[in-house]
Amino acid sequence: MRKMIFLALMAATAIPGLASAQNAELRHDRQDVREERRDLRDAVRHGDRDDVRDARGDLRDARRETREDWRDYRRDHRDAYRMQRYVGPRGYSYRQLVIGHRLDRSYFGQRYIVANPWRYRLAATHGMERWVRYGNDVVLVNMRTGRIIEINRDFFW
Repeated sequence: MRKMIFLALMAATAIPGLASAQNAELRHDRQDVREERRDLRDAVRHGDRDDVRDARGDLRDARRETREDWRDYRRDHRDAYRMQRYVGPRGYSYRQLVIGHRLDRSYFGQRYIVANPWRYRLAATHGMERWVRYGNDVVLVNMRTGRIIEINRDFFW
């Protein structure tokens, strides 16, 4: 009986530590992406073609690392990404969207807006940007123009 209680206590203390470690790693990765963006801007302003190419590669690698850490978090917290069945607006049929596509205004209703993006570890929105659910995807949309800025495919289970 003591062993069971001891194991239960160990598990209870290990799980919060794991979550905070994941949060710290995610924050570190986002900081790396910001630094790589800054390096790319500096390379575009003051460097030559090789510097720009190297900076773009570094930024791509930093984004990939962030994406992999986010996928690990998503895999470990499946219940947070399980939502109710998706019902699109009248006449809806799913087709894969691309960045720059203009999303119809019927998707800007309360039903499709992701109200708490931090719950899903989505990037913060600024100004008129909002995360919108489109099928099982989630897209970052400029609400003023309707243009898609970013797409996360197969986001929800």
